[in-house]
Amino acid sequence: MNYLERLLDGAEVEWKPLGELGELVRGNGLPKKDFTETGVPAIHYGQIYTYYGLSTISTISFVSPEKAQYLKKVNPGDVVITNTSENIEDVGTPLVYLGKEQAVTGGHATIFKPNKNTLGMYFAYFSQTPAFEKSKRIYAKGTKVIDISAIDLSKIPIPIPCLDNPIKSLAIQAEIVRILDTFTELTAELTARKKQYNHYRDQLLNFDDISPWGGVIKPLGEMAEIKRGTSITKKNVKDGVIPVIAGGRTPAYFHNLSNRKGQTIVIAGSGAYAGYVTWWEQPIFVSDAFTVKPFAGLMPKYCFYWLQGKQQMLHKMKKGVGVPHVYPRDVAQLPIQIPHPNDPEKSLSEQARIVSIIDKFDDLTNSISTGLPREIELRQKQYEYYRDQLLNFPIH
Repeated sequence: MNYLERLLDGAEVEWKPLGELGELVRGNGLPKKDFTETGVPAIHYGQIYTYYGLSTISTISFVSPEKAQYLKKVNPGDVVITNTSENIEDVGTPLVYLGKEQAVTGGHATIFKPNKNTLGMYFAYFSQTPAFEKSKRIYAKGTKVIDISAIDLSKIPIPIPCLDNPIKSLAIQAEIVRILDTFTELTAELTARKKQYNHYRDQLLNFDDISPWGGVIKPLGEMAEIKRGTSITKKNVKDGVIPVIAGGRTPAYFHNLSNRKGQTIVIAGSGAYAGYVTWWEQPIFVSDAFTVKPFAGLMPKYCFYWLQGKQQMLHKMKKGVGVPHVYPRDVAQLPIQIPHPNDPEKSLSEQARIVSIIDKFDDLTNSISTGLPREIELRQKQYEYYRDQLLNFPIH
C-alpha cells in the first residue's frame, strides 16, 4: 500500500470539473502603465510565470484605489490563473494569493475562488501534474499566442478525495499540501542560499573608505583592451569544434578556427543578451561580441568577477530599437576598483586572494555536479516524485 492509499484510507476520489469546485471570474484591464509605487496590491498575469512561485503573501505591483475600483478583486485564498502566454507551458499557471488585504488583477487572468470544500493550494499543486497538463493542452488555442478561456478552464477535471465527507476531504487535501510545501520550502531555501553567495561575492568586490587599504576607481578602458570580434555568418562557417560566441550566453554554432585563446572575457554585443558577460578557458571564435583583455596589474578572472557584479549595469547600456546593442566605448567607461593601487605586487596578491574565495562561491552556486544547482535539481526531482505519487488518483 503506497502513501496515497494510506492517506485515502478507502475513501473514494471523484473527478470534478474545476467550475464545480468554485467560481471562475475573468479579469479585465490592468496595463503596466497603471502601476503605482504604493496602493492596492495588483497581480499582473505576466508576473505569475516570471516572478512568483505557487503562492505569495505580497505583490510586486500596485495600483491606485481609483483604478482598483474597476478591476476584478482577489481575496485571500483565491487563485489567479494565467489565460495567455507565448508558450503552452505558462498558460494555466496558478498563483495562490495569501495576502492579508484584498488585491486586484487584470486581463489575461482568471480568478478561481474555491468553494468551502476545496483548498486553493491543493489545486495549485495539482496543476503541475501531467494529468492537468494533458487536459490543458486539449483546451488551449492559438499558435503564436496561446490562450485558454475561463470557460475552458472550468471544464478541466480535478480529483477530489472523499467528497461525501467535507471535513475528511479537506484534511486529506491539507496533508498533501503540507508534504509538498515541505519540499517547496527546501528548494526555496537552497535558491535563497545561492543569492546569499552572490551577495558575498559582491561584498568582496565592494571596496570603500571603510576598507583597510581602500581602492582606486578607474575607467575599465584604462585597465584593459576592449576589442570587437570578427564578423562572421553561419554560411561562412566551416564546421568544427571551436565555439562561435555571438549575441548569446551559449555558442551560436561551431567553427574550425579560433580568434581567441586562453582565459577570455566575452561581452555579448547585441540581441536579447546584449551586455551578458561570459568566461572562457578554451579556444573560441568571437563574432557578434567583444572581449575584455586586462593589462598588467589587473587579473583576468578578477576583472570577470567584477563585470559579473555589474551585470545589471551592463544590460542597462543597451541602445537602439528593434535589436538592442551594447557598445565597447560605453563599456570602456565602466568604473572598476583596484586594490592597493600603489603596490602592484600587493594588488595582484589581493586580487588572487579574492578570486580564490569567489571561485569557491562560484563552485558552490554554479557547479552542476557539486554545487547548489545539483542540490536544487535533486530536491526538485524528489518533489516531483512525491507530488506525482500524492496526486496520482485513479480515473473512474
